[in-house]
Amino acid sequence: MLNSKMFIYKKTIKEHHLDFMGHVNNAVYLTILEEARWEFLKNQNYTMQDIKDTGIAPIILECNIKFIKELILRQEIIIKSQVTSFDGKIGIMQQNIFNENDVLCSSAKFTFGFFDVKARKLITSDETLKNIIDII
Repeated sequence: MLNSKMFIYKKTIKEHHLDFMGHVNNAVYLTILEEARWEFLKNQNYTMQDIKDTGIAPIILECNIKFIKELILRQEIIIKSQVTSFDGKIGIMQQNIFNENDVLCSSAKFTFGFFDVKARKLITSDETLKNIIDII
């Protein structure tokens, strides 16, 4: 495992997150996790404007998610995100969702890379990219 910081993002489950059964739909988990990843990048001072300026964008290559315990209306959740590996062009980010009682509700692993939007290809990691994803 890399020496990377854990990023914590808190959120409240709202009505628009629910499906007809009264819990968070599986597709909404992906949206919530993406929101946490964007906040992670913003926390590192890497914004949409930086992506436009540099032409370098983070992209998801693969996703594996486990639904362990349902999320329900007005529940306070905590999303913990951490980069666990980054070698060459490919990184892994682990994201776990916990409820207000610190019970693990979902566990997700995302394979990602940085994409050069002009060359249309993944690029190799360098110190700048490592700083963006907070690898020490």
